Amino acid sequence: MTSNLKKLGPEDGQSKDLISENVEKLKQLFPEIVTDGKVDFDTLKEVLGEFTDDRAERYSFNWNGKSQARKLAMTPSKGTLRPVPEESVNWDSTENLFIEGDNLEVLKLLQRSYHKKVKMIYIDPPYNTGKDFVYKDNFKDNIRNYKEITGQLDSEGKNISSNPETSGRYHTDWLNMMYPRLKLARELLKEDGVIFISIDDNEVANLRKVSDEVFGEENFIAELIWERAYAPKNDARYISDSHDYILMYSKSINDFEIGRLPRTEEANARYKNPDNDPRGVWKASDMSVKTYNSESDYQITTPSGRVVEPPAGRCWSLSKKAFFERLHDNRIWFGPDGDSVPSIKRFLTELKFDGMAPTSILFYKEVGHSQEGSKEVVKLFEGKGHFDGPKPQRLLNRLITLSSLSEKDIVLDFFAGSASTAHSVLTYNLRENHNLKFIMVQLPERLTKETDSAKAGYETIAELARERIIRVLNQINKAESNSRANSGFKVFKLDTSNIKPWDPDFDQVQLSLEDTIENVKPDRTELDVLYEILLKYGLDIAMPIEEREVAGAKVYIGGAGAIILCLSANITLDVVEGITAIKKELQPELMRVVFRDGGFKNDVVKTNAVQILKQSGIEDVRSI
Repeated sequence: MTSNLKKLGPEDGQSKDLISENVEKLKQLFPEIVTDGKVDFDTLKEVLGEFTDDRAERYSFNWNGKSQARKLAMTPSKGTLRPVPEESVNWDSTENLFIEGDNLEVLKLLQRSYHKKVKMIYIDPPYNTGKDFVYKDNFKDNIRNYKEITGQLDSEGKNISSNPETSGRYHTDWLNMMYPRLKLARELLKEDGVIFISIDDNEVANLRKVSDEVFGEENFIAELIWERAYAPKNDARYISDSHDYILMYSKSINDFEIGRLPRTEEANARYKNPDNDPRGVWKASDMSVKTYNSESDYQITTPSGRVVEPPAGRCWSLSKKAFFERLHDNRIWFGPDGDSVPSIKRFLTELKFDGMAPTSILFYKEVGHSQEGSKEVVKLFEGKGHFDGPKPQRLLNRLITLSSLSEKDIVLDFFAGSASTAHSVLTYNLRENHNLKFIMVQLPERLTKETDSAKAGYETIAELARERIIRVLNQINKAESNSRANSGFKVFKLDTSNIKPWDPDFDQVQLSLEDTIENVKPDRTELDVLYEILLKYGLDIAMPIEEREVAGAKVYIGGAGAIILCLSANITLDVVEGITAIKKELQPELMRVVFRDGGFKNDVVKTNAVQILKQSGIEDVRSI
């Protein structure tokens, strides 16, 4: 008699397989192009109506290593994220995440749990100035590479490489680093989501091209110009650079809605009331448009008797009927003498609730400059912390406004640096009475001994970032004891799988008889395994977790019954019956149950457990 208890196998120990998913999507659209699980590209071209073009030349953006970078993005990760409650704040209640690790692997691991769930992404990647590092991705084993770089395998760790401009691969190394990360990031964005990418002149042209490819040219919104410097540098060789760029792309331009800016007193002052209109102050607006329409091309006689026509190549924005309707409603202005080209009166009372349209230039007077960002960090750390190039809070607040975020949206920054984005999300929640959630990802890059932060006792950028978030939380708690702000953050760290069969590098030769029965690595906890299972099932790792004792066994309940994990070494039928009672109590729409494969008292209990749970409506029962 068999138990029919399905094991979570090695394929479950991997992150989302984007290649298989893409093939399946194509198969659903065009069944005839997939044979034996493989795509027939010639057939695909035919069903898309593509004619054969023998010319080798075509418009494309290529570089050495692009194919491997694309493959790297599609290769599933066999790693996991291990919870670190002792380094977290309000572990049991917060939904914010701070993840320490190589962002390429982390983005892969987030694919199942956060696919199409992130509303806003902001990243400030290395600008490729020749001094900042370039991630050296290892195609065969990026997690081992990450551990070596961060000193978790070697006594001192490797130096993260610089990228001097004299290198023959100066631009290609940077593109190979960015390309797979952007592809994975796009998969996390909601359909109405938006991404902002800070960059300078060194790579803005390449970043624009690669972003057009990843996100689609049609989803490009703006190349924002940020005035980051308030004074020229007199030692500049040619021109003192005063600005950086922020590229802005939507996931789907038809779904994205831009956030408008609050009206300012300066903007309102432009509205006057020269004709004492009882509806209040107004501003004249051009009545002509570029898009020509013969029905809107007509003559208008001004009150002075002068006949006017639209400018050459243009027409009026109003039809003849609409024009006379507005004329009778005193919404057309011909100037103080009644002799000017007609314009439309826009009343402030009808506009002020809509806010102002944002502009592509971000002046430092409105959003802050780079020194302001640095001073914010120094002040927060009381002069004992420093970080190069943190973005000012006013700048990030502007980007949050443009994103048009709703109450519980998620904001992701996978080049978190000193956690300026987390800082902005927390203060935004306090100011707007929202509950935005953040996910920060940062490599634990070691701080050089000469920096003020290292002298103050901080060893890595990730450690500095966590401390910054803690200090911001402390400020918020002092300012508003009853704040709705999502107070706290859960810390996770990238590591190899907790499950021996899921880790391809685990040394199977040295296994003892006892080890072959026990699938969980000896240095891993039940909490480690729980969160790896959440990731593999695609469940939110920020969900609340309840711990109960059922018939002498420890049981973890995630998401009010969405998943139950029991890794007890002595699982009896009383434990199984207790789980069915939990289902009756919580009544989740779908419950998944995972046991330790060697934890059942005997094979009879193992077999009956599956049947008892199925009789209670629990179909998804697995073991590890």
